[in-house]
Amino acid sequence: MTVSDLEGATWRKSSRSGAGNDCVELVVGRSGAAVRDSKNPEAGRLAFATSGWQSFLGLVKDSGSR
Repeated sequence: MTVSDLEGATWRKSSRSGAGNDCVELVVGRSGAAVRDSKNPEAGRLAFATSGWQSFLGLVKDSGSR
């Protein structure tokens, strides 16, 4: 995912977000996905190409089942 992919993108907050605004936001584009801290969205983001995003999701899902 490139910076140009993120321009004008609509970020969405996690549905599991608490009232304290302590969650992540996500954007999914044609070439991948990115996440950022909802408290400080200008601090940076973690971007993934599509294959990397799928691997990341798999790891998160696997860690939740342990």
